[in-house]
Amino acid sequence: MLHLILFLLLTSCAPSNAPYQFTATNTPPIPTSTPYISRPVYAPGELVAYTAQTGDTVPALASRFNTSEAEILEANPIIPQDVSTLPPGMPMEIPIYYLPLWGSRFQILPDSAFVNGPSAIDFDSQSFVDVYPGWLRNYSDYVGGKKRSGAEIVDYVAYNFSISPRLLLALLEYQAGALTELEEPDTAFTLGYEDPVLHSGMYLQLIWAANVLNNGYYGWRRGTLLEFERTDGYLERPDPWQNAATVGIQYYFSRAQAGTTYEKTIGAEGLFETYTKLFGTASVEADPLIPGSLKQPEFLLPFPREQTWTYTGGPHTGWGKGAPFAGVDFAPPSQHSGCFTTKPENYAAAMATGMVTRVDQGVVILDLDLDGDERTGWSILYLHIGTSGRPQLGSILNAGESIGYPSCEGGTTTGTHIHIARKYNGEWIMADSPLPFNMEGWITHDGSEAYAGTLSQNGVVVRASTVSENFSRISSGQ
Repeated sequence: MLHLILFLLLTSCAPSNAPYQFTATNTPPIPTSTPYISRPVYAPGELVAYTAQTGDTVPALASRFNTSEAEILEANPIIPQDVSTLPPGMPMEIPIYYLPLWGSRFQILPDSAFVNGPSAIDFDSQSFVDVYPGWLRNYSDYVGGKKRSGAEIVDYVAYNFSISPRLLLALLEYQAGALTELEEPDTAFTLGYEDPVLHSGMYLQLIWAANVLNNGYYGWRRGTLLEFERTDGYLERPDPWQNAATVGIQYYFSRAQAGTTYEKTIGAEGLFETYTKLFGTASVEADPLIPGSLKQPEFLLPFPREQTWTYTGGPHTGWGKGAPFAGVDFAPPSQHSGCFTTKPENYAAAMATGMVTRVDQGVVILDLDLDGDERTGWSILYLHIGTSGRPQLGSILNAGESIGYPSCEGGTTTGTHIHIARKYNGEWIMADSPLPFNMEGWITHDGSEAYAGTLSQNGVVVRASTVSENFSRISSGQ
C-alpha cells in the first residue's frame, strides 16, 4: 500500500517526459509471441522476400542468409555494385541457403531505440527516474571522477557506449526493479553477471551490459555474429530476417539466462513488456537511423599537415571491448616510448569542421552538423586527449585546427596516442565496412585481429604497429 501511495503521489506531478502510466485505459495491448516457429526448409538458392532494414548492407545480408553478395546483386539488379547502406523499406529477393535452428522472429526493439541517437534527444533520464519510487532514485556512486546520481550514471554509460538510456533503464527495471522496487537487490551483481573483480556494483554491471549489447548489435550489423551458445549449451542462431537491436538483446540475455527463462525474456512477456509499460511502444522513426547510400564527409588525417605520425592501431573497438571495430589509433613522432608529453606542434587535428559538444576525461567529441548534439548526424570521438590544451565546450573548430594533444588520459593505454572513431546518428560506423574510414584517401582495412590491419591509398599500404616501425608511418597532406 505504501508503495502504491508513493507511486501515485510522485506521478501526479510528473514532468513533461513523465513515465508511461500503468493504467487500464492507456496501456497498449501487449502482443503474444511464440518465439520459435520454424521457418520452412527452403530449396538451395530459393528466392525469399526481404525488406531492407536500417543499416543493412549487402555483405551482412549475404552472411545472414548463408548466400553470396554476387547472388544478391544478381537477384536485385537495381542495387548498385558499390552501394554502402541499403535504403530502409526497399523490397528485395534474397537467394537463401537453409540452415536449421533459426531463432525467434519476435522483434523486441527497433534499432532506433537501441542506440543513443535522435530518438533519445527529448528524454531526460534524471526527471524520469525522479518520479518513480524505486531504489535508483536515491542511488549514487563515484563514477568517472565525480559523484553521480543513478540517472547520471545511466547517462554516462549511455553516452560512452552510445546505447539508449531508455534501454538501460528498462534493463535495470526488468532485472533489478530499479524504478519500482524500494529496496536495492542484496547483491553486488545488479544485472546478474557474477564477476567480483571487474564488475561489482551497479555502474560496472551497466558497463558489462552495454559492452555485451554492443557486441551483439554490431556483430549482427556486420554479419559476423551468426550464432552463439546459451548458458544451457543450446545453439542460438538468429533468424535472418531479424534486426540488429533484437539480436543485440538476445545475445545479452543469452550470457546469463537459459531455457524457458531466456525464451520468455526475449518474447513479448519479457523485456519488451517492461519497456512498453515504461516508455510506450518504440516505433521506427520517419527518418531512418541509417539512410540508404550513406556517405562519409571528407576527412583529413587527424594530425597536422606535412607531419609524419605512426599508425599504431588498426580497426578495434570504438569503446569498450570487442565490437564494433570502429576505432583506429595514431601516435605522434617521438624518441620515447610509453607515456610522454608531446611537442607543441604535434597536436591532434580536427578531421573536419565541427563543434566540440562533449569534453571529459581524455574525451573530446566533434559534432560535424554543428547542432550541438553528438546523437544526430556525423560525429567523431577523440580519445586520450590531454587535459592541457583541450578546446572549450561549444568551440567551433575548422578542419586541421588543434583539438588537443595526444596523451595517456582516458581509458587504458600503454603509450601516448589518440584513438578516433566515427558515429552517425549515434551508431558506431565500423572502420572496415562498405562505408570505410576514409582519411585523405587512406582507407582502413581489418587485420587478423583487433589492432592489426592496414591503411591503403593508390596501391601504397601502411601496416599498423604499436612500436612505430618504419612500415607504420604515414604523412598528412603529401
